[in-house]
Amino acid sequence: MKTYSGKTVEEALQTATSETGVAIDDLIYIVSDKKKGLFNKKIVVEVYDMADVIVFAEDYILGVIDALEIESTVNTSIDEQVIKMTIDSNHNPILIGRNGRTLQALNVLVKLAVSNHFHRRFRVLLDINGYKDSKYSRLVRMARRYGHEIQRTRLTFTFDPMPADERRAIHNALNNMANVRTESIGEGANRQVQIIYVE
Repeated sequence: MKTYSGKTVEEALQTATSETGVAIDDLIYIVSDKKKGLFNKKIVVEVYDMADVIVFAEDYILGVIDALEIESTVNTSIDEQVIKMTIDSNHNPILIGRNGRTLQALNVLVKLAVSNHFHRRFRVLLDINGYKDSKYSRLVRMARRYGHEIQRTRLTFTFDPMPADERRAIHNALNNMANVRTESIGEGANRQVQIIYVE
């Protein structure tokens, strides 16, 4: 983390982008201090890089799991602007929960914590012992099976509500299938994917 100052946020960020070579839109920053004097005004911004974001995310999720008195480790990588965190613990089934609900709740917690701390939206995908990867594989197989069925019957199929990352796996699986399209319907936790026949 480095601090930069200026008369405005934009001026401080311009200094940061000149020094770091990172475009203003890609900077991760927090306005840490605003000082107004009689004749001058000074804004201080803290500028972070993705390594800072990863350290915060790892510390946060390990702190939550540690509060449950569960020993765990976390490995984090960044893939196409998605922070992917893989956890392994001595109680993986407890952290995954029934139908992955506890894992999904942990994912929401860490995503909100990171986004709120850095005042910017981040995509965070949490996995525990490969649970999500195997779930994506099952969803892709299921989506393709239903897609072929819809090509034949011309009916519409609606999946049960699921999180955004799982809906995305279905959309991607059927993206290039002929005479079939997908769309998300509903609001919030009730968002569902529909597979629809198209001419």
